[in-house]
Amino acid sequence: MSNSVKRERFKKVASYRVQKVISFLSLLENCSNRNNYEYTDDDINYMFDEIGKALKECKSAYSNEMSKANNQTFSFKD
Repeated sequence: MSNSVKRERFKKVASYRVQKVISFLSLLENCSNRNNYEYTDDDINYMFDEIGKALKECKSAYSNEMSKANNQTFSFKD
């Protein structure tokens, strides 16, 4: 598969998935309405700590892949 096809596929899939994450965060934001829900500071901190961990893990996966691509291997010149 050519790089341009892979790039276009990434942009299409990633755009869709990022929009989905943003939409779900908006749904989570709806839970902030105190007229409908009861929660504590601990609940909020726990939720956002877990979301933060998931974001860090996701970003780390991308960083790891990028560093793999940038690593040069040693070889003897003939």
